[in-house]
Amino acid sequence: MSNTPQHIAKPKSPDIGLRQAKRLCQMPHEKRLAFIAEGLPIILQSARGFWSAAKALENQPREAAVLEGFALEEAAKILILMDMVRCPRRQLPARIGPMTGWFYDHLARIIYTEATDRIRATDVAYLRGAIEHMRKAHYLEGSMGEYIVPNWELYIRESRLYADIEAYGDGDPGWSAPHVHDRFFKDFVPTTIKLVEAMASLGLFSVDALTTVSEVWDRLAFATTQDHRDATRLVWETLEQMQAAKLIPEKASQDDANLLAWHWQLPMYALDLSRIPISLEELKAEQERLLWAEA
Repeated sequence: MSNTPQHIAKPKSPDIGLRQAKRLCQMPHEKRLAFIAEGLPIILQSARGFWSAAKALENQPREAAVLEGFALEEAAKILILMDMVRCPRRQLPARIGPMTGWFYDHLARIIYTEATDRIRATDVAYLRGAIEHMRKAHYLEGSMGEYIVPNWELYIRESRLYADIEAYGDGDPGWSAPHVHDRFFKDFVPTTIKLVEAMASLGLFSVDALTTVSEVWDRLAFATTQDHRDATRLVWETLEQMQAAKLIPEKASQDDANLLAWHWQLPMYALDLSRIPISLEELKAEQERLLWAEA
């Protein structure tokens, strides 16, 4: 008998506890809409709590910035779930898996907020190109690419949160104290926060409203050349059908509707939001190319 150890499968851990968004993949469409409708107000309340706490820390800018970041990432979860609803049902089986991963991925959530706050996309192809830089794990900075830097979005997030040891391009380690940035516009509210509040005011978080969103947006897949005019048309059609069905609360305003039409980013379900690894060899080669180009 051989003394070679045989492979023994590890016992499977109970699939219980938090981080169970993947279960959305297994739900029938109507049950998934109802489940999402139940969760959206919970997520919004979480975002509001972080945002309110941040406003109370006027004299602690670092801590306030951390809480604002948490609020934005919670709001991004709402936008991710709404994109699940906007995704055409024939395409959703292929897309919902990655999207449930985005629900927990810091970079994906930051990309959602950045796309909402800073990118005025002409079409899906433009949006795909606009977010590519945010996905790179490392890239070059400086007039000739002399500095190798980590993903900026994740670096800013973690450098606010933690004291840590970091390394630079020359290999020498150093201490990183939590970053504090001056807050020039203390009353500024990001578009992402205003957008999810407008959604709530318009009644978009009810089961019937989500069903309307799903039916209206099912008619067009946003994959390449679909643009902001297409999205705006579907926003107004959604609101018109909701109004006809008396799903929009009286407290909703025209400003809420305009904000939704103007600032709800193109659906991102067809995009890749995963981090792009860049090897040191690739970065060095690009540095050399830039140096020769300058010479």
